[in-house]
Amino acid sequence: MSNILVTGGAGFIPSCIADNLLQKGHKIISVDNFVTGKKENVLKKEGLRFVEADVNNYEQIAPLFENEIDYIFHYAALVGVKRTLENPINVLEDVNGFNNIFSLARDAKVKKIFFSSSSEVYGEPVHLPQSEYSTPLNSRLPYAVVKNVGECFCKSYKQEFDLDYTIFRFFNTYGPRQSDDFVVSKFLVAATQGRDLTVYGDGSQTRTLCFIDDHVDATMNALSKNLFNNEIVNIGNDQEITILDLAKTIIRLTKSKSKIIHLPPLKEGDMTRRQPEITRMKELLGRNFTELEVGIQKVIDSNYL
Repeated sequence: MSNILVTGGAGFIPSCIADNLLQKGHKIISVDNFVTGKKENVLKKEGLRFVEADVNNYEQIAPLFENEIDYIFHYAALVGVKRTLENPINVLEDVNGFNNIFSLARDAKVKKIFFSSSSEVYGEPVHLPQSEYSTPLNSRLPYAVVKNVGECFCKSYKQEFDLDYTIFRFFNTYGPRQSDDFVVSKFLVAATQGRDLTVYGDGSQTRTLCFIDDHVDATMNALSKNLFNNEIVNIGNDQEITILDLAKTIIRLTKSKSKIIHLPPLKEGDMTRRQPEITRMKELLGRNFTELEVGIQKVIDSNYL
């Protein structure tokens, strides 16, 4: 079994990754500064050591590398469309984290870094589905540009120092533990509390939604089977749904009396369509995707809303 560092470990996806790694017998160091992560996501389990620290601060993160580390899941980032649009300077500071993590990983002879990039790097769709190697990266938003810089760190450290990587470009993932500033959890919380669901514009913009179990299983197979080494993989489902239809579905499944309220369109950051090319994702998952209504029902039945 391996020693694994998970950055952003109090976040939705990385906390689920850490949980699964523990179940497989790995030892985990989880680190988070709680800017976007939640303390209730920190696992209190044997085999996991949690450290409150900021990966963008070298003095805080360097001592963690006094331990033997085999793999790193570098998921720490300022996330959320509204938050990243309102705090562009804080987004840029994540580049300091790249410098810290990659240089320390090189010196510590880490075997591989799994890097969380984002579908945001694609920007507005040039063509669909969006492919890892043939679709241009055309977003100018600071969050997307910084994620692209992180991908460049992966490729550059491989070229100069032979540090292996896998880049995951995350499309929308949902599930228990997710904060309510993401669309599915935002709608679910509002619907279960009887509040109005707010939709930007006419709601015709589409998203593809991947249940967290599918996301985690694909990631674990990338690690255990050493698949897509030094490559890029879209992590997501390819079934599109409009935001308006998603709101209606959630109201129906929660049996809510909430209404749908339309707000003016966002000036930027709300892409019209998202759809990944998922050949690699399907190979990693090795089974059928969780149906959207099944996944949403699992979140409703959980204790996290």
